Amino acid sequence: MTHTYLAFDLGASSGRAIIGKITDGKLHLDEVHRFVNGSVEGDGTLYWDFPALCEEIKTGLRKALAIAPEISSIAIDTWGVDYVLFNQAGEAVRLPYHYRDSRTDGVPEEVFSLITEEELYGEAGIQLMQLNTVYQLYAHKQAHPEDFTGSTLLFMPDALTYMLCGVESCEYSIASTSNMLNAVTGKWSEKILTKLGIPQDILPEIVDSCTQAGTLTPEIQQELGCSAIPVVKVGAHDTASAVAAVPAPNDRAWAYLSCGTWALLGAETDKPLLVDAARKASFTNEGGVGGKIRFLSNIMGSWLFQEIRRNWNAAGRNISFMEMEKLAQAAKPLQFIVNPNHSSFLAPDDMKNAVIAYCRETGQGEITDDGTLLRSVYDSLVLCFRMKLEQMQQLVEECYQCLNIVGGGTKDRMLMQLSADCLGIPVVAGPVEATAIGNIIGQAIAEGSLAGLEAGRELVKTSFELDEYMPDPEYKTAWDAALEKFITLP
Repeated sequence: MTHTYLAFDLGASSGRAIIGKITDGKLHLDEVHRFVNGSVEGDGTLYWDFPALCEEIKTGLRKALAIAPEISSIAIDTWGVDYVLFNQAGEAVRLPYHYRDSRTDGVPEEVFSLITEEELYGEAGIQLMQLNTVYQLYAHKQAHPEDFTGSTLLFMPDALTYMLCGVESCEYSIASTSNMLNAVTGKWSEKILTKLGIPQDILPEIVDSCTQAGTLTPEIQQELGCSAIPVVKVGAHDTASAVAAVPAPNDRAWAYLSCGTWALLGAETDKPLLVDAARKASFTNEGGVGGKIRFLSNIMGSWLFQEIRRNWNAAGRNISFMEMEKLAQAAKPLQFIVNPNHSSFLAPDDMKNAVIAYCRETGQGEITDDGTLLRSVYDSLVLCFRMKLEQMQQLVEECYQCLNIVGGGTKDRMLMQLSADCLGIPVVAGPVEATAIGNIIGQAIAEGSLAGLEAGRELVKTSFELDEYMPDPEYKTAWDAALEKFITLP
């Protein structure tokens, strides 16, 4: 029997509609729609164009139905932390804020005057980042308290799901990115909400992943000429779905890295780790598929490459990522190193100049050519991966023998090999479309055609080719010395 599912996977720069068919024990993917996503600006504020995203979802559904009218279910995953407030008429009270908007500058410090950083981490277990929902909501309420009267908050994938089926609920994995859940109970934290003056009545029920939310509304059925197709809550946070698709080995301890605009390095655990050492090392406890905890750290990944390329393209220099990789390959390694998570790289106007300025201000000298610039980003990312992996090993008392890297970053073979060389352990790369695959696995579990998470991971192993990169011991000494320098950077 063939089972057919439709996954919508939305990232911070693009979105896709992908049909997944499970037949004869293998999963086959067919991308039917792709669209651009990104911020829109109004009055100096960054937003997401939510109405446009809703239309793109319907366009993708229309195209999918034309190819596969037998779709069993639909599910949506997106990036974390961002939200939409809906009024009682079911309308967004305003365009949803973009997590890179500057309104949260300085807000964490204001929040810590009401609840200490240590207390907040001990309750929610979430890495301190000013883009976290708790800081966004605090800033939002200060500027527009009227938005919180009679409103319902839905995170981006929940909001898009609501527009499809009319059911208001928050899926566990996406809700966990908010920094407003009790990490142990998986429920809204009354302590955090009360101390920050955030009304709990705006927050709907939290539901598990891999459960049905509802069916397409009669209005959408009529508009698209389709039946009441089930709409499912999968790992609605894109990283949760990506981790669900990790082809984890059965014979050794493994860690994962979901590598895209953000690089999320972590391990899957059964319970949160809320010790202060984890807070100081910037590790987070987010929800995963099957009730798992994704113990991980957020790293600004391909974002640095994307922004350098965007700046060059805007200046008329059209260059591909492959051309950028070749420039980096020709440059001398480990000349310049930056901390990818430094605040100057969060949303600079010119990423190239931001990297150059960081190296100058940290006493490393002046970057004078583009190959050296790009090589510095490569080297810095993999050094950050290694530092985070070593910190995680100490925290969870585990020695990882393999790093599974999934997502779009796996197409960068140089990044994969450098990761293996720097970390000194094998890197298994793939699948590229891990997030969409995890979305489809979640739908299949909800329908009952897959027994659970482990069955989904076995399906990945039998369906997709994986690349393994072995570390070259020749470079160990150089990477060890570079790591000593990296950990001293601001």
